[in-house]
Amino acid sequence: MPQELNALVTQRIEVAPGLIILRISPDGWQLPDFQSGQFTVLGLPGSAPRATFSDPEPQPPAPDKLIRRAYSIASSSREKDYLEFYITLVRSGELTPRLFALKVGDRVFLNSKISGLFTLKDIPSGSDLILVATGTGLAPYMSMLRGEIDCNSVVRTAVLLGAYHSWDLGYRGELIAMQRFCSTFDYFPVISSPEEEVIPWSGHTGFLQDLWQDGVIEQAWERKPMPERTHVLLCGNPKMIEAMLEVLQGEGFVEHTRNQPGQIHLEKYW
Repeated sequence: MPQELNALVTQRIEVAPGLIILRISPDGWQLPDFQSGQFTVLGLPGSAPRATFSDPEPQPPAPDKLIRRAYSIASSSREKDYLEFYITLVRSGELTPRLFALKVGDRVFLNSKISGLFTLKDIPSGSDLILVATGTGLAPYMSMLRGEIDCNSVVRTAVLLGAYHSWDLGYRGELIAMQRFCSTFDYFPVISSPEEEVIPWSGHTGFLQDLWQDGVIEQAWERKPMPERTHVLLCGNPKMIEAMLEVLQGEGFVEHTRNQPGQIHLEKYW
């Protein structure tokens, strides 16, 4: 067994076909401190089996080649025993079909270095937060919510999550429970293919920019999100990010860069 496989799968949850949550614990070493919103690298050798429902590989990688990819961390930065990852299957990919074949107890490479700038460090204290994501772009927000949200604060936090179907809305139970028990938190899921639902969907339909323009946050907060006190994080599909950027910039929000502070923070997932 390659020495690089320095961690163990301690939990595997199948959210829906093509969506899993993996908890991975280091084997014989300590996790470093990190900030919510950061990422690290997972890896498996080319000899690792692929999930049976993935596409065949035209040219399999060398058996000893360690295939590595970066994934955002979904677990709280306060958690020291494991890192959690929310992963979507790329059927033709090199790594995700191998990750989907993992079982509890299997070994995997986990990078001891954690990186990334998509954090809350540049957001002023006292700012309302709106976390907008598609699919597994939710992962860094789960870390933020699990480690940073203060239910006793006057600051409001909202998650706007888009997916094709209701079964693709990961962490749904946890987010609904958080909304019920935390009066300063709101969760707004939206699906774009309601006609394919097995049980009729009674929630929001369309796309995330539609949800914003429909004023769901303003209705819930009884005030319109304004650049003076609100920061918006965007993570996921680049098309969603482009559409949301256009809407937000039309309302006076500015993209945050190293040279220009702003209220829109971006993390493109592919």
